[in-house]
Amino acid sequence: MTTTGFIVMPLPVGTATFLFGWCIYKVLTTPEKTKKVHGLEFMTPDMNEPEQANP
Repeated sequence: MTTTGFIVMPLPVGTATFLFGWCIYKVLTTPEKTKKVHGLEFMTPDMNEPEQANP
């Protein structure tokens, strides 16, 4: 690798490492907020109608 590569490469590697560490820190230190978590209720309009036989 060239000298320029050795100079430029720490920036993206350091940024990714910092963001990963910050995310881990936030997950471990943020209080639980399970009351605001909602499940996915997948419902389509055809689920409310009774099935009709095709003539």
